[in-house]
Amino acid sequence: MTKAFGASSPTSKLAQTEIKRRDLKEHDVQIEILFCGICHSDLHQVRNEWKDFMPTTYPCVPGHEIVGKVTKVGSAVKKYKVGEIVAVGCMVDSDGTCPQCKSGDEHLCSKMVLTYNGPDKHSGGVTYGGYSESIVVEERFVLKVPTNLDLAGVAPLLCAGITTYSPLKEFGVTKGKKVGIVGLGGLGHMGVKFAHAMGAHVVVFTTSEGKKDDALKLGANEVVVSKNPEEMKKHLNSFDFILDTVSANHDLNTYLNLLAPHGTLTLVGAPPTALPVASFSLIMGRRKLTGSNIGGIRETQEMLDFCGKHNITADVEVIPIQKVNEAYERLVKSDVKYRFAIDMASLK
Repeated sequence: MTKAFGASSPTSKLAQTEIKRRDLKEHDVQIEILFCGICHSDLHQVRNEWKDFMPTTYPCVPGHEIVGKVTKVGSAVKKYKVGEIVAVGCMVDSDGTCPQCKSGDEHLCSKMVLTYNGPDKHSGGVTYGGYSESIVVEERFVLKVPTNLDLAGVAPLLCAGITTYSPLKEFGVTKGKKVGIVGLGGLGHMGVKFAHAMGAHVVVFTTSEGKKDDALKLGANEVVVSKNPEEMKKHLNSFDFILDTVSANHDLNTYLNLLAPHGTLTLVGAPPTALPVASFSLIMGRRKLTGSNIGGIRETQEMLDFCGKHNITADVEVIPIQKVNEAYERLVKSDVKYRFAIDMASLK
């Protein structure tokens, strides 16, 4: 049995428990978990707040931002050796045969299996995530971690990192492009770092005057307080790309109108209710409104390699597992700069 932290109901606190991990199969990698990031989706899942489209099965052991050390490999494993530092992100299986899998978009596979609260074909139950001592994952869903990076700061790259890197790459953010980042939280701060490293002119939009200094330190060229209409007006029709990371209700049309002709606004935040879009905000500039979630395995590895090259990690506050419930309450209040990472040695 493996020590873990999990929830037994939507209203229970996370507490220590034990889970069973499968025996190693020929293509499997066994990983001792060193750090696991806390994602806001962990909180939603633990509290069953997505019950209408992704109901939680209990007990629920969260965690999909996993960094660890290989302790065993199956007989057919070729890419990894015992002792290597590796990572596991939001998914641990897919059918491997559909057009999406073959093109490297495993995250879009209709049979993609989430790292936790997904159907576990091995046990017949659900998958358990990274708030645990160890995990067993098929080789093709394991990623190499650059050796020069701080491991606690790597953990959130497996979700917040790929969630922001993927659309920036997809829509051609390069040197000379003007890029907006809406919101400066766990996702937004990664978006700023990536866009800056890609050579873009980066403008951060925030409702908080107090975040200006942080945004500039992270790599922003300009910071706009979005509640100030005069500041917003200066940027009308000028952006090649805007990444919207905000999960609260807000006015999308304000940002659509900042796009240059053929510009793109991509949503990676998930507000609780539908946001109205005025047709003319799109029609007049042939603008595009899109959405994006994580990325495939190939692109996630590309993102990690990019981080290694540019020395990019998430800004994290490292906590012991015993403070995870306190961290969840702080997460609700946005009281963290900018992600939590659990030191899993504390579980021992």
